[in-house]
Amino acid sequence: MKKMISRRNFLAAAGVVAAAGVLTACGGSSSSTAASTGADAAASGDTIKVGVLGPMTGDVSVYGQAVVNGATLYLKQVNEKGGINGKQLEIIAMDEQGDATQAVTCFTKMCDQGITALVGDVTTTPTLAVAAESADYNMPMVTASATAEAVTYDAETDTVNENVFRATFTDPFQGIKMADYAYQRLGYTKAAVIFQKGADYNEGLAENFVNEFESLGGTIVDQETYSEGDVDYKTQLTTILGKAPEVVFCPNYYQEVGQILAQAESIGLAVPFLGGDGWDGLEGYATADQLKDAYFCANYAKGSNSDFEDAYKAEYGEEYPNGFAPLGYDAAMTVVYGIQAAEDAGLTAGDDDYKQAVIDAIAGGTIDGITGTFTFDEHHNPVKQTAILCFDGAAPVLKEMF
Repeated sequence: MKKMISRRNFLAAAGVVAAAGVLTACGGSSSSTAASTGADAAASGDTIKVGVLGPMTGDVSVYGQAVVNGATLYLKQVNEKGGINGKQLEIIAMDEQGDATQAVTCFTKMCDQGITALVGDVTTTPTLAVAAESADYNMPMVTASATAEAVTYDAETDTVNENVFRATFTDPFQGIKMADYAYQRLGYTKAAVIFQKGADYNEGLAENFVNEFESLGGTIVDQETYSEGDVDYKTQLTTILGKAPEVVFCPNYYQEVGQILAQAESIGLAVPFLGGDGWDGLEGYATADQLKDAYFCANYAKGSNSDFEDAYKAEYGEEYPNGFAPLGYDAAMTVVYGIQAAEDAGLTAGDDDYKQAVIDAIAGGTIDGITGTFTFDEHHNPVKQTAILCFDGAAPVLKEMF
């Protein structure tokens, strides 16, 4: 049995400082499609409060808004179908602006308002902080998109954060999966890697790609890094060119990937590139020639679920922006799966037994999501296939599930 972690130990393991009692205000809203909402309805047991947390403004709002919109869409659909055993879901959404301290402040405010479970957070550092704080409350928490392994599990101490789950795959999983695909499916035996140093996401994918590729019998001919804020990658790419790889693994975010691909083309580095889910959104940042024979892994491929995509456009007046929206949808679905079990057991929303019932149901459940049907492993990571995307011109399309 895996050990369960205390908040203090989780903070130490994750290297996160979560400030308690901070007075910084969080923007937020509370909404429900119930006929009667508010304090009176909540007190009479007619509503169930669910928190939705993410960066709706700031540098990473492109991800946070997508998650919040996806989650809110699903929760509204549940209400439109009659709610959970006749009870409506009251959505309490807050904007943490991409800041870990602000995220903890928002979370504690949500708890004061009586949430029974949380969809959030979105990016890794705020999610680590909220996960640590949530242990004191034993609050059921499902992050749509935070990929760092430490969000749910500390490998060094073999410790699981019991109340936290994720809808997305982890950084190690992505790196391993793309190494397997490069070597086993595509037949590459010599690879180079270029990634941002000091960034958990980039380093996590790169390290696991290298380890897995070499374990399969492949050779890593070069590893190049760059720093946050860099815009000139030609020195690193020229070094890679001189090592003659068959493929380059580039586990970075789409804006930087577009610049790297353009500069690779300019120096004559014409080998295929591979990436992780940070490539989602690359359209418009790279040309068809730069993306020839390129692949990346993702949780969702456009066109996979027309019902979701049509409903998103109808709700928000635009197509879903990236793969974070379907992950937000599935994270909310996971939370509702747990709440349904607690309600079916006749427990009182928000009390200790109720929250534990939500956690237990999720841990043992099967979620029929739009990013795939999945269960959860012993580290609370989803067990599901990965979408491998290639490019039709400059647009990503599903190649296969792998």
